[in-house]
Amino acid sequence: MGAADLGPDDLVWLGPDGTSRGRWQPSSEWHFHQAIYRARPELQAVVHTHSPQATALACLRRELPAFHYMVAVAGGDSVRCAPYHLFGTEALSGAVVQALQDRKACLLATHGLVAAGANLAEAMKVTVEIESLCQSYLLALAAGEPVLLSAHEMASVLERFGRYGQPSLKG
Repeated sequence: MGAADLGPDDLVWLGPDGTSRGRWQPSSEWHFHQAIYRARPELQAVVHTHSPQATALACLRRELPAFHYMVAVAGGDSVRCAPYHLFGTEALSGAVVQALQDRKACLLATHGLVAAGANLAEAMKVTVEIESLCQSYLLALAAGEPVLLSAHEMASVLERFGRYGQPSLKG
């Protein structure tokens, strides 16, 4: 159902043990949401989407490399692409958790995007940024092979991201 048609009584409550309440069954993808929360307790929100640009890149079964410094918004020097597994399976859950190791986003081969954060606002910020970067990367691929930032350059970006937006030390 589309977001415009979604009402409060359409939401499904899902417990940590997989029990659900509500008039609908939970998405078949609840397994990987649960696996992420178990493996990464610092992540309190997970967004899964089949957004067009991320899905297109995922259908190429390619990661999103360090072609642009903003790839660091996902926590590393790339956004990995988890191998293909049938939706709703434990194999997919395991692949997602592995691809998200030290990251806040991953692509799912021939499927879509998973992004996470400490809260829903952060998870949505990562989702929107990765979708935009996938679009830019696909456009760059259409013109040739994008030049990637080096490991040293990305390490500098990640270090700066760790301080970015922090309160001023001025008293």
